[in-house]
Amino acid sequence: MPMQEKPFSQACENNKIPILTVLKRIFAQAKHVLEIGSGTGQHASYFAQHLPHLRWTPSDRPDNHPGIDAWQRAYSGSNLAAVKTFDIRYDPWPEPGADAVFSANTAHIMPWPVTQLMLEKTADHLPKQGLFALYGPFNYQGKYTSESNAHFDQWLKQSNSEQGIRDFEAIDTLANNKHLSLLEDNPMPANNRLLVWQKR
Repeated sequence: MPMQEKPFSQACENNKIPILTVLKRIFAQAKHVLEIGSGTGQHASYFAQHLPHLRWTPSDRPDNHPGIDAWQRAYSGSNLAAVKTFDIRYDPWPEPGADAVFSANTAHIMPWPVTQLMLEKTADHLPKQGLFALYGPFNYQGKYTSESNAHFDQWLKQSNSEQGIRDFEAIDTLANNKHLSLLEDNPMPANNRLLVWQKR
């Protein structure tokens, strides 16, 4: 049986450099990053390559594992761990030793209760001073930040009524209630943001 080819996402290709610019700074002292919802596996391979001081552990539901495995097989370094099975609703926390968590383009795909669960589990398992970086589109004060985000949100909700761009204030309030303090709100290309919280 032939091995799966590496899956490719143009969005991951487009945003990897701007995200890396922030991660190099905020994860400078991190030792072990858990990525929630690794998708194609592109980000895991790219960030591990450019952040050689830390161990990067991808995680996702089993149906995405073959693609993530393909990217790992093509990776020549030793700091990219094998993908862990992690469905936020059912599975235990996959990497207790992680001192940082990264997730991209997940909050608007997950149903809102699952997004809440992601925040809660992350906060519960990060050590003090641990970091959570969340990338994606967000609304502010209940408003879209661009016309393209408004169209994207409509498309998401037509595809699945439980999907949709989340309100920054709702996520930040939930994070704060779980002892995560907002450190940074970084503007990203294509009307996205990279939010960073620290465990207090």
